[in-house]
Amino acid sequence: MGCDQKSCGSCKSSGEKKTREELVGCKLSRIKHKVLVMSGKGGVGKSSVASYLALGLARSGYKVGLLDIDLHGPSIPKMFGLIGKLDITAEQEILPYEYGPNLKIVSIESMLDDTDSAIIWRGPVKHGVIQQFIADCNWGDLDFLVIDSPPGTGDEALSISRLVPDAKALIVTTPQEVALADVRKSINFCRKVEMTILGLVENMSGLFCPHCNEFIAIFKTGGGRRTSEAMKVRYIGELPFDPSVVEGGDRGIPVLNSDSGTPFVKAVEDLVASVLGILGEGQGGKQG
Repeated sequence: MGCDQKSCGSCKSSGEKKTREELVGCKLSRIKHKVLVMSGKGGVGKSSVASYLALGLARSGYKVGLLDIDLHGPSIPKMFGLIGKLDITAEQEILPYEYGPNLKIVSIESMLDDTDSAIIWRGPVKHGVIQQFIADCNWGDLDFLVIDSPPGTGDEALSISRLVPDAKALIVTTPQEVALADVRKSINFCRKVEMTILGLVENMSGLFCPHCNEFIAIFKTGGGRRTSEAMKVRYIGELPFDPSVVEGGDRGIPVLNSDSGTPFVKAVEDLVASVLGILGEGQGGKQG
């Protein structure tokens, strides 16, 4: 469904009554690429990958939205240093947090009075909240919507497969076999719901020692690539472990803002270039 209004906010105030499903179609029609970042288990750095992919795309000149649907354990606001609740217009439209000129961010945490409160919701409620994040947010025109989902193949990932049928999955793993066993379930989930798999990324693939400049395989190596070959899924690459990424996340200052040129920053740039290439976008940054 296309949208011929200047903004989707005007769709809601133009006097034309739209259903929630129509509003979802209206908003999604203005977003070119939708990328669901998912993992088979927690602790693999999925939110970090989603954050740095979104930030890297935005720094390349693309208009990007970052949607955090990890409803029980949102971490995106902390990683970007976002404080306070999101604003809501008179038309009851949610205004995403604008992180720089090209990146908009929405998370459930930015809509709670108490960020430490436990969210106890069943599947239908979760589906409704995710639908609201798409339908009632003023995303505007975007080149990319990066969606950070919770680990596993539960309600949230299933909701995205239904609400955003053209979403493509970027699956994150670490080299250990315990993570790879779960990531195979994520791959099979995508195939079962007919979601296109963008590729597999291996996070924390090793440590570049800042003192000796040598590569240290803190976990097993090569597991992500072997899994991608066995499951016939595109292998996009790997991101090394970098303690400064952890520190930056705790401080709300992503290391990509530092222009440090570290192996991690270079790996993020390679990841962004690979995603752009797979999706048919120019790898030298957006033109115009």
